[in-house]
Amino acid sequence: MTMVKQVSLGVVDDVRAGEFWRQALGHVRRPPRCEGDDWIVLEPPQGVPGVAIAMDVSESPAEEFPRIHFDLDAGERDLDEEVGRLVALGAQRVDGQHYPENPARPYVVLADPEGNQFCVEGRRAD
Repeated sequence: MTMVKQVSLGVVDDVRAGEFWRQALGHVRRPPRCEGDDWIVLEPPQGVPGVAIAMDVSESPAEEFPRIHFDLDAGERDLDEEVGRLVALGAQRVDGQHYPENPARPYVVLADPEGNQFCVEGRRAD
C-alpha cells in the first residue's frame, strides 16, 4: 500500500518557514543526506507519528484558496490556546468566508509566515 512519506511546501524563505513549522509541530530537522543537500526537511521526533515536511523554495505566491492544505489537531490543548501559540510564532488568521459557520468540530483557519493556509481543529474549554 502506498503512503504519504513527505509533503513539500512551497515557500520563498525556507529558513523562516522551516523554523515556524519546526516550532509549530515539534519536528526536528533531518540531517543532510549528502554533501550539498541544503533542503530543509522536518520530521517528527523518533517514535512520534507524523509526516515529514520539506521546504521547497518557490517564487510563486501562496494561493488564496489552496487546493491542498494542512489540517492540524490541537490535541489536548484548548483550540484558542493553540491558535494563540501559533499566532505568536508568526501565523496569521485568515478570513473564513468560504468555510462552514458551525462545523461538527470547531476549527480556525490560519496562514503560516509564507501565506500557506492551514486549519487547526480542537476543543474549546467552554
